[in-house]
Amino acid sequence: MQFSLAPGGKLTGRIRVPGDKSMSHRSIMLGAIAEGRTSVSGFLEGEDALATLSAFRAMGVEISDPQSGRLTIEGVGLRGLQAPSKTLDLGNSGTSIRLMAGLLAGQSFDTVLTGDESLLRRPMGRIINPLTQMGASIDSREGCPPLHIQGTRSLGGIHYDLPVASAQVKSSILLAGLYASGRTSVTEPAPTRDHTERMLTGFGYGVSREKGVISVAGGGVLRGTEIDIPADISSAAFFMVGASIAPGSDLILEHVGLNPTRDGVITILRAMGANIEVSQARTVGGEPVADLRIRYAPLRGIDIPVEEVPLAIDELPAILVAAACAEGVTVLRGAEELRVKESDRIASMAEGLTQLGIRNTVAPDGITVVGGTPSGGVITTHHDHRIAMSFAMAALRASDSIIVTDCAHVATSFPGFADLAANTGLRLIVTAS
Repeated sequence: MQFSLAPGGKLTGRIRVPGDKSMSHRSIMLGAIAEGRTSVSGFLEGEDALATLSAFRAMGVEISDPQSGRLTIEGVGLRGLQAPSKTLDLGNSGTSIRLMAGLLAGQSFDTVLTGDESLLRRPMGRIINPLTQMGASIDSREGCPPLHIQGTRSLGGIHYDLPVASAQVKSSILLAGLYASGRTSVTEPAPTRDHTERMLTGFGYGVSREKGVISVAGGGVLRGTEIDIPADISSAAFFMVGASIAPGSDLILEHVGLNPTRDGVITILRAMGANIEVSQARTVGGEPVADLRIRYAPLRGIDIPVEEVPLAIDELPAILVAAACAEGVTVLRGAEELRVKESDRIASMAEGLTQLGIRNTVAPDGITVVGGTPSGGVITTHHDHRIAMSFAMAALRASDSIIVTDCAHVATSFPGFADLAANTGLRLIVTAS
């Protein structure tokens, strides 16, 4: 499957992108180990989140089939999970494997976590090391999946200083901490998304946050609750960039989650000159939500503030497309985390930008992009959904057609992307590879 894109066009209308992927994963995980029923609305019915759902069903949790983003989870309690009869296949989902490794490290039974070709290449040492310090026994293939997690009931709390800002590593440690004796704490070098902490609090589990240190005590109880998942700002980001770069665009994105640890994309785009209005701000289920109106505005290159990088880590591929269409030079640094995503996103974006005639220079922790007019070309996604959607939006300012190959993975995070994008004005058709 590939995207074939004609150049030009504009984005208009009013749309709601699918529910937040990070929160969808966590709603299943925490709902499963809670006591009582959890009702979820806004659940992302993408392949990644459905892989998490299937894994917990395999461990004896009753979860209804999602219907228009709604489902119920019959929680089994902290110690109620059952040994799965098979290897748990998590597909392309790095969030699933990293968070579940922490949650499963404290179970009494063995589990094996695996995934697709892309996931099997992703490094897991950053979670294996702290979990091992807590007493977990995890075998890997030279630091990559499959992960063989041996059952234990003897985890002990630790304090861990994260070497790199990573919400996935932080969350893995905190979830293991639910099963550990004593207190488990994590220090972040910079703020990262805090959905785990917020959602634990929503389930009635105590979380301490003080001066960059997040901690939990083991052995508590989670209580079933109701969760309303807002639209995913990472999915909204593609449309924010598209409307910002395409003359004549005027697009409204409804009910977007604006968690303060996730809103870096808005800050960065505004610094580049983007016209983004926030309206109908409200709080839903402890998470800030608002509508966003984006209208075309000329963009300029900037030095992206390093402190904003962790707050926009998943949105940076889309932001680099904005940089490609901006006047002047954009510099990204402090983004080494991009090297260990579904693809090496620094390398993947550099390759794609070069294919479109956009000059760029790669650094170990980032990239410098010289703005211009993208040409046409063929983009290789390296099995990465965000690379595919980012370069699809580049067609709005391209001088010729763009082909984006290997787009099946888009369904992992954004089912229906192609139809929604086409309906708003992107000149996109889906063709066979």
